[in-house]
Amino acid sequence: MNKITCVCLGVRDMERSVCFYRDKLGFRTDCMEESPRVCFFDTPGTKFELYPLGLLAEDICPDDPPAVGGGFGGITLTYNVAKREEVDEVIELVRAAGGTVVKKPQEVFWGGYHAYFADPDGYYWEVAWGPDFKFDEDGMLVF
Repeated sequence: MNKITCVCLGVRDMERSVCFYRDKLGFRTDCMEESPRVCFFDTPGTKFELYPLGLLAEDICPDDPPAVGGGFGGITLTYNVAKREEVDEVIELVRAAGGTVVKKPQEVFWGGYHAYFADPDGYYWEVAWGPDFKFDEDGMLVF
């Protein structure tokens, strides 16, 4: 068991989240509905899924679903880029799409350049560039 085939985010408003990721940030999907029951996006190596938060909690445990309150859950998603200037470009795209810039682009102690934003449901994303980042033909980060 050494792969992640799908990352699912439980979202409070499917229409808002689909619009944010598909229409404003350009994530690719065959899903063209405004408020689908579920939406899968095609990303290199992993599917990215949006699913209604309450239904996701019920799916985990119908008799005692986990609490769906806010707060930092200790998980971030990362979008690694090939060029330093892409960090700034992505953050401007996110800002224009209505995301919240949590940490402005800046140098990092390990020699890279990064920033953080939150999506409409408060999920944290890091956008990062590193001088030694290399990508394979499928766009996967190679260390």
